[in-house]
Amino acid sequence: MTEEDLTEEGPTEEAGETGRAARPLPDHPVRVALLDLLAELGTVTSSQAAARLGYSSGLCSFHLRRLARHGLIEEASHGGGRVRPWRLRWDDPRQSVRAVERSVEALVHLTPDEADQLALRIKGLLEPYERRRDHPAGAVPVSAVTLLRPLPSPGGAAT
Repeated sequence: MTEEDLTEEGPTEEAGETGRAARPLPDHPVRVALLDLLAELGTVTSSQAAARLGYSSGLCSFHLRRLARHGLIEEASHGGGRVRPWRLRWDDPRQSVRAVERSVEALVHLTPDEADQLALRIKGLLEPYERRRDHPAGAVPVSAVTLLRPLPSPGGAAT
């Protein structure tokens, strides 16, 4: 783990009455990947996240605890022991339904150049909302996560 990995990135606010810091924007790439994985799987341990994302278990554990400290995730119920599964924390139970309804998943076959072009097009679609300074009534912060990652081929190597 590098010093950069341990820095607290992104805007945060002072801790409120509960002593918990306000939710940061999850702009650290490991945190974004962990949130995306939790949205996909429901619960995950640091070891499972490490195996799935290619980071170390320690790095995943650090960032999972950081996300929990800021109220974005919480420990999931488990049978005890050293296993520590995490899940997304929803203030409004209806949010989880809305998040699932808005999720998009697609398996596509791309060349490296096509993946670069697609990433730029997706970024272009989001730019007007990133630059927005006026917040319409009912607007809430939304993390838009796009992960274009080669999947392992049946033989085990990424294609």
